[in-house]
Amino acid sequence: MKFIDYVRIIVKSGDGGAGHISFRREKFVPKGGPDGGNGGKGGDVIFRTDPHMSTLLDFKYHRNFSAKDGEPGQKSRKFGKDGKDVIIKVPCGTVVKDAQTEEIIADLHEPNKDYVFAEGGKGGKGNAEFATPTNQTPRYAQPGIPGVETEIILELKLIADVGIVGYPNVGKSTLISVISEAKPKIADYPFTTLTPNLGMVRIAEGKSFVVADIPGLIEGASEGKGLGHQFLRHVERTKVLLFIIESTSENPKADFKVLLNELLKYNPEMKHKNKLVCFSKSDLVDEETRKKLLKTKFPGIKGTPLIISAPMMENLDELKWAMWGMVELG
Repeated sequence: MKFIDYVRIIVKSGDGGAGHISFRREKFVPKGGPDGGNGGKGGDVIFRTDPHMSTLLDFKYHRNFSAKDGEPGQKSRKFGKDGKDVIIKVPCGTVVKDAQTEEIIADLHEPNKDYVFAEGGKGGKGNAEFATPTNQTPRYAQPGIPGVETEIILELKLIADVGIVGYPNVGKSTLISVISEAKPKIADYPFTTLTPNLGMVRIAEGKSFVVADIPGLIEGASEGKGLGHQFLRHVERTKVLLFIIESTSENPKADFKVLLNELLKYNPEMKHKNKLVCFSKSDLVDEETRKKLLKTKFPGIKGTPLIISAPMMENLDELKWAMWGMVELG
C-alpha cells in the first residue's frame, strides 16, 4: 500500500431545505389556514477515526465530499427530511487544517471517534409558522440556510511511542525489523526507507510499545532537503526519541547535534521529549573504538550510550528495556 500523509480536499455540508407555502383546501373548509411545513436540516460533515487505516491514499482519488441537502417542507405541515450526513473515515493521528491559513482545526487521534467538522444548514420555516391573530394567511416562508463549503488539509502524523531518527543508512530499518514485527525494505544505500514504518515491540507480558522508523534526516531537513521535511511530522507525537549514530562516524557529537537541531528547527517542543542515543553497526569497529564511544557525552542525554549491532543481536534486549523505561516515564 502506498503511504500518503498529506492531501487537500473540499468538503461541503448540506443546505437546509426551504419552508413550504400552502393552505388547507378541504371540502368543507374552503378558506383554511396556512399549513406549509418546515424544511429539513442539511447533512453534517463528520470525520471518523478508523484504527484500521494507515494512510490517506484514498483521498488522492476522491477529493470532494458533500453531505445531502435537507428536503423542502410540504403541505399539511409536513416537515422535509433532514439531509444525510457525509462520514469521512481517516486514520488515527490525522490533523485537519484550514487550507488558507494552515491553522489546526482538529487533531483526530482517538480511535473510533466522530468529529462534526461542519454542520448542515437549518431548514427554513414554512408559512404555518408565521400565522398570527393579525396575519392569519401569511404568504411567505423562509429559504433554507446554506451549508458550509471549504478546502482543508488532512495531514497524518503517525502515533508511536518511540521515534527512531538518524542519518540515512545508519541501520534504522534493520533495527526495527529485528526488534519488532515490521518488515521494512532494507538495502545498503541512503534513503532506502521512503515511508515511515511502524512496529510493535513486545518485551514481556503486558509490556509493549510502538516504534516508528523515520526516513533518514540530513542537515537542512527542516527546510525541505532530502526526505526529512516530508516525515519530520511523524516524530511530533512520540514520547521518546532514539538517536542512532553509526559506530564508524568520524564525529558522533557533530552528527547528534545536526539531528537534534533539525528536530528543534521543525518543532522546538521536541526538546522536552525523553531521548536515548545508541551506536549502530558495532560489528564494524574494533575494541578500542568501542571503548572510546562508550565515553562519549551528548548534551541532554543521561547515562552511557548503548552500542548495538542489529544483525549480531548485540545489546538489543538492553535497548528495548531502555526504551520501555523512557516510555513509562511519559
